[in-house]
Amino acid sequence: MVTATHEASHRLFQEHPEALTPVFEALGLPPPVKTDFHELSPDVTEIRPVERRADTVLMFEPDMGEHFVLAVEAQTKKDPDKAKNWAYYVAYLRAKYDLPVLLVVVCRDRSTATWATGPFESTVGPWTSQVTRPFVLGPQTVPEITSAAVVAQQPALAALSAIVHSQNPRAAAILETVARGLVSLEPDTTKYWFEVVEVGLESTPTRKNWRQLMQNVVTHFPGHRTLFEEKYLEGKAEGMAEGKAEGEAEGEARGEAKGVLRVLEVRGLPLTDDVRQRIAGCTDLDRLNDWLDRSGTVERAEDLFAEQ
Repeated sequence: MVTATHEASHRLFQEHPEALTPVFEALGLPPPVKTDFHELSPDVTEIRPVERRADTVLMFEPDMGEHFVLAVEAQTKKDPDKAKNWAYYVAYLRAKYDLPVLLVVVCRDRSTATWATGPFESTVGPWTSQVTRPFVLGPQTVPEITSAAVVAQQPALAALSAIVHSQNPRAAAILETVARGLVSLEPDTTKYWFEVVEVGLESTPTRKNWRQLMQNVVTHFPGHRTLFEEKYLEGKAEGMAEGKAEGEAEGEARGEAKGVLRVLEVRGLPLTDDVRQRIAGCTDLDRLNDWLDRSGTVERAEDLFAEQ
């Protein structure tokens, strides 16, 4: 089953392969550059009856040096069946692209990470016909981020660190450092990384701590009930209910306005009566959507009305 952690891992490595820096360092390769990667189809099904999909499959094609395929998987628990699938992924991708294949597995806890390193062998008697040895990104291999300056320089690695060290006794301090470093970035960048981490933490107790650190967020992961999405949807539902009897278009505008107000409120921005009335009384959906997009970044509620 695809979990939120799987989706966060997919988005992280698909859009920011520089998070693979610990892997490249361990292999003695130069730090990864995004332009050297392109995404391949994660579908490794040959015939329809059985569906097999890796989380993320990337082609690494530097101008100089060895080309290879990376298959990235997120694993939250030990699963012998998944280990069998990994052997299939590697063999299939090797045959399809005629390139070496590196399987990278992302784990949040040490026991799963230790298990995931394998080796997973296919043997008959004394003879081994195949061995699968994933490279594991987990608590043992991903550095703990202890400097906000490092976060600002390497946000992808910082997000990965926050996720894989979520069960670390020092998790609270790591999260605080990561949050402090992310806030120093451009607002849109900050919001994106805050949500990558929240989705990656999934149902862990650490997620609650992270949500307490979140301030300026706009949803990039619809459907995962991040803090921004919850507050916006609560406000919108309330407004839609109030405006239902007033007609569909007016009800939708009322819902959007309530969503904007709820985001501003959860961020703790002061709202004057004039601001409330101006937002609540607006019936222009395009304008309300613009206000919603900016409600997570403005420094004052009044800044919503500034000309763009």
